[in-house]
Amino acid sequence: MKLCIATVTVPGSLPEKLRAIAEVGFQGVEIFEQDFLSFDGSPREVGQMVRDNGLEISLFQPFRDLEGLPEPHRARAFDRAERKFDLMNELGTDLVLMCSSVHPEALGGIDRMADDFRELGERAARKGIRVGYEALAWGKHVNDHRDAWEVVRRADHPNIGLILDSFHTLGRKLDPRTIRSIPGDRIFFVQLADAPMIEMDLFYWSRHFRNMPGEGDLDVPAFMSAVAATGYDGPISLEVFNDQFRGGSTRHVASDGHRSLVNLLDQVRRSEAAVPWKLPDIPAPVTAHGFEFIEFAANETEEQNLAELLGSMGFRKAGQHISKHASLWRQGDINVVINTEREGFAHSAYIMHGTSICDIGIKVADANSTVARARALGATTFSQQVGPGELDIPAIRGVGGGVMHFIDDQSDLGRVWDIEFRPVDGDGHSADAGLLRIDHLAQTMNYEEMLSWSLFYTSIFDATKTPMVDVVDPDGLVHSQAVEGRDGRLRITLNGADSHRTFAGQYLARSFGSAVQHVAFQCDDIFATADRLQQSGFESLPISDNYYDDLSSRFELDADMLARMKARHILYDADAKGVFFQLYSRTYGDGMFFEIVQRTGGYAGYGAPNAPFRVAAQKRLGPQKGMPQH
Repeated sequence: MKLCIATVTVPGSLPEKLRAIAEVGFQGVEIFEQDFLSFDGSPREVGQMVRDNGLEISLFQPFRDLEGLPEPHRARAFDRAERKFDLMNELGTDLVLMCSSVHPEALGGIDRMADDFRELGERAARKGIRVGYEALAWGKHVNDHRDAWEVVRRADHPNIGLILDSFHTLGRKLDPRTIRSIPGDRIFFVQLADAPMIEMDLFYWSRHFRNMPGEGDLDVPAFMSAVAATGYDGPISLEVFNDQFRGGSTRHVASDGHRSLVNLLDQVRRSEAAVPWKLPDIPAPVTAHGFEFIEFAANETEEQNLAELLGSMGFRKAGQHISKHASLWRQGDINVVINTEREGFAHSAYIMHGTSICDIGIKVADANSTVARARALGATTFSQQVGPGELDIPAIRGVGGGVMHFIDDQSDLGRVWDIEFRPVDGDGHSADAGLLRIDHLAQTMNYEEMLSWSLFYTSIFDATKTPMVDVVDPDGLVHSQAVEGRDGRLRITLNGADSHRTFAGQYLARSFGSAVQHVAFQCDDIFATADRLQQSGFESLPISDNYYDDLSSRFELDADMLARMKARHILYDADAKGVFFQLYSRTYGDGMFFEIVQRTGGYAGYGAPNAPFRVAAQKRLGPQKGMPQH
């Protein structure tokens, strides 16, 4: 089995595409005709360029509108096919994709089409070519892989086979289990694409909204499980038409594609009793046991400002690093590190982004196994010089350039705070405010990056993504989606900004790239926590009185409860399983802020209905007074 990708999937010039495709680990390419025609070089030169990159041309595509045509259209179509076969011989490939016809003159009839393919097979065989027939979801007479297979079956020619495409099957809501009855040796090629579930014209949906397996809503794993059941062990390829990808980074799109295929095939291997492919044995998706720490990059002045804010939230300074200018702040199971080193990764992050969260620590069962899975999925490992007495903590680079460290209890990693930090006496700040753990992190990015981020997390971790919601900002929309571990201990919300005028977009512009914009801490009694915070000098984000007037009409809340929330600037949401309380800090720095939440019952959301009111309050108030601007 070879992993392949269509050149149309990746942006850039043909040489750029081929170079990136090879670098990320693909073995073959589908040459899309438009890419070939746009390149100023002969077919032989293109073929050699492919091979010079260590790739093979697994497929040339597409050829359209041949079967079922009346004369003189039929003769012309066969002449076109002969010329295409000659071109393929020069390129150095033997397989062409033929789409089911959409020609206005095309006639129906399985036998008529089978006869055409039998003759085509004879012509193809004379030139060493094979033809794969694919049912387009919008084909005039054939738009179902079962009908395409029947044409191929009746044609009964060794040079005529079937090409399956997950989008054309799943987009039409066809049952992929019907593929299981097709002999694997009659399938010549398999193409994959996912897509968000949108009700629209099939052709437009296909040409603009496809994405990588795992980035959309189609059941691509079920499709691939059905393909595996046939015994097919040929090329597996990505054919993705997506407007966002066309304007993206060539290397990043290719890397996402390779990650998606490795993850998909690993999923199928774990769900099927046997698969016909030889696959690398990579560690299983990782169960995250929550956030072990967050680390801020700052300078000495901003460290004081951040320390004062943490102190007002009930954190105490619990340790000082044994060799670095880094302090540890703690409350409940929350560990916050402030790093003011003048060299190393944290310093580089500060120079680039200002005061920001540069590092996230995640608790896992096996840190080395986690990194091994991430590497198999294309992640870049991270390391820097380890000083005397320090631990070499396994880590990778995140999608946005940040770092993610992994902590487990199998070794000294679980004692990192005792090993690397000297305890310090109390700092004189107010007592514990009742914050227990990190509920979730919110990462802000350009909207075009959201698919990459969600794929990154859901491929490495045993996690799912929630449906995307739109957050209304006074100056635009922000698209939000959560990635959640199955037990709820890992929660990360991804917020994609379309416009630089939104609150999230302004943060991106000021911080020069994707980053964690806010951290939500969980408590058991938000009213008691709010009172303690007020006593400690914490300044909460003031919420409009109009919000509480509207709240009383939407929920059955008694006057006393409303008054208590209003006095403390606490927001409220509820679903069928439970309720959710939220309290926000004022913003500081480039637009970062903290959130305090309380979940009761089985509430699983993030208070999305409250987001427009929170954003309006933040924009109305501006950054917290006295906090630095980068």
